[in-house]
Amino acid sequence: MENKIAAQGIPVVAVVGRPNVGKSTLFNRLIGKRQSITDPTPGVTRDPVEGDYTFGERTVRLVDTGGFKVEREGIDAQVTQKSIDVLKRADLVLFLMDVTLVTPEDEAFAQILRNYSEKILLGVNKVDNPEREADVWNFYSFGFDHVIGLSAAHGIGISELEEKFEELIDFDKPRESGTLSEADIKIALLGKPNTGKSTLINRLIGKETAIVSDIPGTTRDVVEGRFEYRHIHYRVMDTAGIRKKKRVGENVEYYSVNRAIKTIEEADVVLLMIDAVEGLGDQDKKIATQIVKKGRGVILILNKWDLVQALPNQMEAIEDRTRFLFPILEFAPMFPLSAVTGEGLEKVLDAVYKVWKQLNYRIETSALNSALKRWVEKTEPPRFNKGRYKILYGTQTGTNPVHFILFVNRKKNFPESYQQYIKNNIRSELGFSSIPIEVELRER
Repeated sequence: MENKIAAQGIPVVAVVGRPNVGKSTLFNRLIGKRQSITDPTPGVTRDPVEGDYTFGERTVRLVDTGGFKVEREGIDAQVTQKSIDVLKRADLVLFLMDVTLVTPEDEAFAQILRNYSEKILLGVNKVDNPEREADVWNFYSFGFDHVIGLSAAHGIGISELEEKFEELIDFDKPRESGTLSEADIKIALLGKPNTGKSTLINRLIGKETAIVSDIPGTTRDVVEGRFEYRHIHYRVMDTAGIRKKKRVGENVEYYSVNRAIKTIEEADVVLLMIDAVEGLGDQDKKIATQIVKKGRGVILILNKWDLVQALPNQMEAIEDRTRFLFPILEFAPMFPLSAVTGEGLEKVLDAVYKVWKQLNYRIETSALNSALKRWVEKTEPPRFNKGRYKILYGTQTGTNPVHFILFVNRKKNFPESYQQYIKNNIRSELGFSSIPIEVELRER
């Protein structure tokens, strides 16, 4: 598979530090939206989260990282290693500390950062009042040449921070711009926890961006990456696993799940990841309902196919069962995949492009009405007490999501079954076979 990762041609600023020093708060303030989850719980951010920050005529790519920890449990070692890995590709490292508290994690991380001292800017956060401004001078003892006080929560010191960016970053330095700028097609990975979403995004973009773990709920923020396949540019978004409401017990996971659902609106095509060993469940159906409601393309991915015992006609049997149990997904393509080995990935990406093309296809009004006339002649609408329901004409009013309006003589009690008949014919004959479509009735 052709997989070309391209830099954005702009400087990278890594925001690093121990948990709870305000990295995500500062990141959100600078990029102007709540992209990173902020919560008092230590270690909320796990995967690096990226966003562009423009000031004046300058733009930098900010990378919010997970917190550095000395005492590491569970996936803490992976989170910390991710933070350290970001240092290597950054043009500037904004090392954030808390003016009110210096911990062993701060001191240990500062020791590591001395290897990158020429590109370190020490930001002393939570300088919320004049009394704390004097304390900023104490942080020069860490041995870094550039120290600045600020308050991410209140926006204090942002202009000084921009001046430091201007001073310390060589904006004229040649950087790889690659060929990727704005993504043509946006993909979201959704599904229950542990279905292989993070493994898949890492394979797609060709680097270990998302942390992979068998601990449910590892991914919290929406992790993004870009790649190129068959000369088409893609942006892919890995989301938190969506569990049943009663199992979402902590605030952090609540925000993660809500963000995952909102990602549907940003995507063109959603890959609904299903554990092939466990099979489909009611939660998958609920996720699919949200996708169809938003009019987004959806492809069902039976991941971990390499772990499924091979049986004759197994894929056909699973597909038939899915269509029967989840009729809302009757149009959705379905593919087996192993995100670990990459087997089946080319077919998935070819299907993503096909679905995207259908989402952006528009049928001529004359062709639509010719087809409507033929379908009505073949099967007339039912009668009501004063005559027969009639479809007078129709038009396509939107793409991505695809929307049609049918003008009828009587909207009240217009048979749902006949609406479905028309919708099925639009899909099968007019080039919308693999996507959800919305058909609205209006009286003339």
